[in-house]
Amino acid sequence: MNLKEKWVTAFEAFPHKEDILKDIRKEALSFFAEKGFPHKKIEAWKYTSLSKLQATDYSLWQPVNEKTTLSAEVLHEYSIKDCYSLVFVNGFYCAEMSSKEIAGITITPLLEALHKGGEAFISKYFNTTTEKGDVFTALNTAFASEGIYIEVPKGKVVDKPIQLLYFNDRGETTCYQPRNIIAVGENAQLKVIEVHQNVSNTATAILTNAVTEIFVAKEAHLDYYKLQNDHLTASLIDNTYISQEANSHASVHTFSFGGELTRNNLNFYHQGEHLESTLKGLSILQGSQHTDHYTLVNHAYPNCESHQDYKSIVSDEATNVFNGKIMVEQIAQKTNAYQQNDNILLSDKATVYTKPQLEIFADDVKCSHGCTVGSLSADSLFYLQTRGIGKKEASALLTYAFANTVLESVKIPALSEYINRIIAEKLGVTVDF
Repeated sequence: MNLKEKWVTAFEAFPHKEDILKDIRKEALSFFAEKGFPHKKIEAWKYTSLSKLQATDYSLWQPVNEKTTLSAEVLHEYSIKDCYSLVFVNGFYCAEMSSKEIAGITITPLLEALHKGGEAFISKYFNTTTEKGDVFTALNTAFASEGIYIEVPKGKVVDKPIQLLYFNDRGETTCYQPRNIIAVGENAQLKVIEVHQNVSNTATAILTNAVTEIFVAKEAHLDYYKLQNDHLTASLIDNTYISQEANSHASVHTFSFGGELTRNNLNFYHQGEHLESTLKGLSILQGSQHTDHYTLVNHAYPNCESHQDYKSIVSDEATNVFNGKIMVEQIAQKTNAYQQNDNILLSDKATVYTKPQLEIFADDVKCSHGCTVGSLSADSLFYLQTRGIGKKEASALLTYAFANTVLESVKIPALSEYINRIIAEKLGVTVDF
């Protein structure tokens, strides 16, 4: 029995298959059973093989009663200071380790929110922005059990960022399916940091298949940060769908530093005029790591802007993929869309695949895209060395300068400091950036 067949069969024993989502779950499972895992003959997966993932005997996480907590030391190590925390341990929401109350906003475990809200809540928020042809989203829909619903009411400015911390310490080969819904009300403001971390002492393979649906209302502001620095035994498939209304601002920063295989699918859908979308990413990859960024910005209304800036620093035999698409529909006149992907290769065996794309059906637009692949400038390295800077430190300084267009737009100072420490560690220097 292969992995697909194993997971389809596991649905019969899944305890939530008969809940309020039962019909939606069954339909999603049928789609997964029909399509199976994506392969390299599919254009969107051309440069990312899932053969090793399919050869791993992952068990689907089952929501059994085994709630645990982590040590305070572990929580402190992976937490960003001056933030609210919502903590999940081995797939369960851990209220004891989470911030007790965040004044003025609604925070509810996902299944509880679905049952309280009923059909009206589901028809408004659940599976309404997702890509219906995505296999991993369908898999998550079939098996989703734990996640969080966050609602920020109209006019509310959340005073500190909220960090979503997903920990695993079970030491078993498991696939988790977290599902989140975030609704930012009209003229409200929210900052979110998302972290998935395997803290088990064993070298167990972990797969996280996450789906997040985000709704940004009129004149609202959302800043979302994905910090991906997991162990090399962990893999992550991350699908994020963002629906934006008029005059809103939404930005997503993705920092991919760890994990064996990481696939980030980031989709923006415009639902009004005069809004702005920002997508930025930084990958620093070593060893045999593989990271794939797949982005879509759907300009469906006039007078909107989008900005994409993705950078990668790839060494050893690692691989980075960028496949970005800007779609401008015929009605979306006066669109201003920018897309850039820049890459540095630090070894002869490192690999980059880059494919920026524009599909434009309007005639009064400003759209541009581009990509570069190269190495560090020998002249610049030599110049810094003549000023008494060691070669390793000079290389690190140039690399940091290259990445800084992504880092400089981070709006959480404590997160910037945390990322700078990770970059110094990845580059093997003690420079305080």
